[in-house]
Amino acid sequence: MGLGRFGGGLDSARFAHSTGARVTVTDSASEESLAPVLKELAPLAGIQYHLGGHREEDFRNCDAVIVNPAVPPESDLLRTAAAAGALLTSQVEIFFQLCPARSVGITGANGKSTTTALTAHLLNAGRRQARIRQVWLSGNIGNRPLLEILNQIDPKDVAVLELSSFQLEQLARVGRAPDVALITNITPNHLDRHGTFQAYCDAKETIFRRQRLDAASPAVSIFNAEDPITSGWFERYAAQDGRTCLMFHHTHVPPAVAANFKLPGNANLSNLAAAMAVARQFSIDQNTVAACIADFKGLEHRLEFVARVRGVDWYNDSIATTPPSAIVGIDAFQAPRIIIAGGYDKKLPFDEFGRKIAEQTEAAVLLGATARKIAAAVETARIDPTRPELFFAASMHEAVEKAAEIAKPGSVVLMSPACASYDMFTNYKHRGDVFATCVRELPS
Repeated sequence: MGLGRFGGGLDSARFAHSTGARVTVTDSASEESLAPVLKELAPLAGIQYHLGGHREEDFRNCDAVIVNPAVPPESDLLRTAAAAGALLTSQVEIFFQLCPARSVGITGANGKSTTTALTAHLLNAGRRQARIRQVWLSGNIGNRPLLEILNQIDPKDVAVLELSSFQLEQLARVGRAPDVALITNITPNHLDRHGTFQAYCDAKETIFRRQRLDAASPAVSIFNAEDPITSGWFERYAAQDGRTCLMFHHTHVPPAVAANFKLPGNANLSNLAAAMAVARQFSIDQNTVAACIADFKGLEHRLEFVARVRGVDWYNDSIATTPPSAIVGIDAFQAPRIIIAGGYDKKLPFDEFGRKIAEQTEAAVLLGATARKIAAAVETARIDPTRPELFFAASMHEAVEKAAEIAKPGSVVLMSPACASYDMFTNYKHRGDVFATCVRELPS
C-alpha cells in the first residue's frame, strides 16, 4: 500500500514478488504520476496494479499488507485489513525481523542524514580495527534499499540506518529497535501527521524504548547533551540495567580531528561528535577518525556548495525542510547572508526562524505556500526597519535572479527553505537540483 512517486514502496514490491507471493500494488496516485516507478517494476511479471485509488476488497481479501511509512496508521483501509485477519507490516519491520547483522539506527529532527553518513564513513574506515566485514548504509539514506540488501548481509556486517518518525512508529508494532540507537536532537516536525509535538517525541523515543536489554550485551543509547529533551531522556534511560547510555557535544571533537573536517558550523561538529560516539563503541580510535575525516565531502542538498558567481558563494540546503534545520544553515556562515526560503506548509511555527532571518541576514527571498507566513514572522521580530529586505518570488528561477541582483561580492546566498517542497517540486532533491541549475545559468 503506497508505491509512492519517489519509489518508497518499490523495495517492498520487489521483495514481496521475490518470495513468490501474489502481489497487488495499490496507490491513490494515478498511473501517469507513478510512471517512473512503474517502469522500474515492469520486468516483474504477475504484479497487479490498482492505481488512482484504493479498493476496499483488496484489503478485505489479502493475507498481508506492506504499508508505506507515508500511510497514516489510522487509515480505515488498514483497519479493514486487520479486522479480516491480515498481517500489517512494513519495509522496516521486515528488515529488522530478518537482518542477521548488528544495526546502528540514527534519528532526529535535524542532522540525522549527515550523522548517518558520517557514522558509516567512520565505520568503513575502521572496519579492520572493528572486525567488521562490510558496512551497509540504508534506511532513509543510501543507494541500497533495506530489503534489497537483506540477502547480502552477513552476521559480521553492520547496518547503519537513518530512521524517520514514521518508520519508528512501524517498528513499535513489532517491538524492535537498533542495537546502537542515537538521536541527534528533537524539535517540532511533521505535526501535520503526528498532530502534537508530544506525539512526535513519542514516535522518536521508540528507538530507545524498544531496544533489547541484555546485561551480557547491553544496548547502546546515545543522546545529544545540547538538546534539553534528549538529555532528559538520557537521565531516565541511564538508570536501566542492560543499557549503556552516552552523551555527545560538539566540543567533544578533538582539535586534531576538527582541523581536518570540511563541513561548516557547530551543528556539523555536533554531527561528527555523534558519529564518533558510535565509532568508539566499535573500538575505532581517534587516529583513524582524524585520518579519514578529510575525505568526507558531506551530502548533496545539505549545505552543499554550488558555485561562486561574481564573488558570491551559493549554497544548496534543500534538505532543510524545517525551521530549526534552516536556522542551522544560517548559523553555519559568518559572511553576509541572503536566504531563499519557503515551500509547502507542514503547519510548523516560524517565530524562531523569522527572528533568525531578522537578526542575521541581509535579505530574504521568499516563495511557495509559506512565503507570507515567514515574512510575517520576520516583520514581528524586526529591529532594523531597513534590514533585512524582503522579496517574493513566483519560482525558483525568479528567486535566484532576485538574489543575484542584490548580492554583493563576499556574501553568501543560502537556499535553506525551512519547509517541505511538495507545493512546487517533486521532492527536496528536485528542488535542490532546480536551484543548482538556476545558479549555474547565471551570467558569470
